[in-house]
Amino acid sequence: MAVIKRVLCPDRLRRVPPQFSWVDHRLVRDKHIAGRSAEALALYLFLLTVADGQGLSYYADATIGQLLPLDGPALARARQELIRARLIAYERPLYQVLSLDKFATANHIHRRGQAGGGPDGPRLAAPQTLGQIIREMERST
Repeated sequence: MAVIKRVLCPDRLRRVPPQFSWVDHRLVRDKHIAGRSAEALALYLFLLTVADGQGLSYYADATIGQLLPLDGPALARARQELIRARLIAYERPLYQVLSLDKFATANHIHRRGQAGGGPDGPRLAAPQTLGQIIREMERST
């Protein structure tokens, strides 16, 4: 059965960053990788390497487990860690490496709680208007 690829988070499509490399320097500069486990970082590097131009890939868990030193539970933990960090989206069998451009907005949504969710982790909530975000910021100060 052929897998039909579809973008999971269209508003977070990756683009080649302005610096030289495909790996975005903001991962280090903005501390997105700080505190991540070695397993999560290995999975993230793998996904960066195999993703297409939209950040999509659909490697099976068994294949990833053969290529990385991760058994099933370790892979599941690494995937959840990257989902919680808003570095990837996942809907079996699709992975999407997410753009870092809207990272602050995604973190804001994550703190408020997600709309939906499933066994592989929460999904991003519906976008908010700028007015909604400002009102919420005013309430929290």
